[in-house]
Amino acid sequence: MKRTFQHIILVLFIVSSLSLFAQTNQNESQPIDREITDSIYSETLGAYRHFWVKLPDNYNPKNKMTYPVIYLLDGFSLKSNLEVVYDNYWGHYMPHMILVGISNRSNRTRDLTTSKVEMRRGSAMHSETGDAEMFTSFLENELITHIDKNYPTTTYRTLIGHSYAGLFTINVLLNHSHLFTNYIAIDPSLDWDNQKLLKEAKETLKTKNLEGKGLFVALAAEQLHMQDASVTIENLMEDTSEFSLFSRSIIEFSQLVTSETQNELNFHWKVYPEDLHGTIPLPAMRDGLVTLFKWYQFKSPQTYNNPKTTISELKALLHKQEIVYNQNFRYKVPPMIEELFNGYGYMNLQMGQPEKAFLFFSMAIKYYPESANAYDAMADYYISKSDTVSAIDYLEKAYMISGNSYHKDRLDDLKK
Repeated sequence: MKRTFQHIILVLFIVSSLSLFAQTNQNESQPIDREITDSIYSETLGAYRHFWVKLPDNYNPKNKMTYPVIYLLDGFSLKSNLEVVYDNYWGHYMPHMILVGISNRSNRTRDLTTSKVEMRRGSAMHSETGDAEMFTSFLENELITHIDKNYPTTTYRTLIGHSYAGLFTINVLLNHSHLFTNYIAIDPSLDWDNQKLLKEAKETLKTKNLEGKGLFVALAAEQLHMQDASVTIENLMEDTSEFSLFSRSIIEFSQLVTSETQNELNFHWKVYPEDLHGTIPLPAMRDGLVTLFKWYQFKSPQTYNNPKTTISELKALLHKQEIVYNQNFRYKVPPMIEELFNGYGYMNLQMGQPEKAFLFFSMAIKYYPESANAYDAMADYYISKSDTVSAIDYLEKAYMISGNSYHKDRLDDLKK
């Protein structure tokens, strides 16, 4: 197991993936269910609402580790999109997080639109509309409360919505910005009700304090005009027909936010010329999460990999990274995920630099004192130094935490 990860760490920054790190913390007799489908009865909505929760790979109910949370609207239909992005980019580009997908299969138009309308695009609306504030109340007072009570969460939350849910996402940012730190609005329906929310935003943004918030807006531009292929991103704003109002509204809003929020809001928007309304969620989730978590991205991997880098230089890099994390999360966060601490420890053992290996293994124990892997890795360090007594001591600590046969077998082998 350890040799496999030693090889992986050498190519870590090429493949940008840490998903093969083996966890040995949990007790084998108590397997951990990391994906839960559930529902709660909402007094606000007067109905049950289904949701799913996906816990990170390093989750262990025995320790006190807490996690940021991503809330995904239309969570069941867009589940695979979020999972593939998160599974490919956690570690180097974003932290371990809890994912929550919320069902909007019933009363979707009612719950996600921001005002009541009877006609849309020349046709009568056959669905209830305009109860976004009610659905926001459900999120704040019922669902988020439930998630925070039952899972190890932090207050650092991200909201993702597509189409009507994108409209809803922007409404939450403008009117309930305390609920989430980051907002990803994918092809948001800002043309709704003759651009009502867009018009309100022109006034709201003049006085709204969005410091510390992040917003990513995406526009699928393969069909900017429903009936005229000659309308392109270059001449879109010259068209005044209803058929381009959807895309024009997104661009107008993005330009408005750019001019009004200046450096206060971490704002980015992107046009996807080859994507349709139905295909944009996947690339937009990827770009939105990577962009809004750019500050998290692991810095200076070449310096960490360079055998000439001194221990004092490594400590300075880690200290700087910890400051960045603490400032953005607004609570204390280790400068590395545990997998990287252990990975760099093993890499330096392979490179014949035991002092550096000891630094990374020691920091893993310091920042993740409830992790069996951290003590197991330090045992390997002492085995490399032919210090069997110390290795046994650390393996006993690992076994005390995990209770699994892997550490028991290692202990028995060493004691023989």
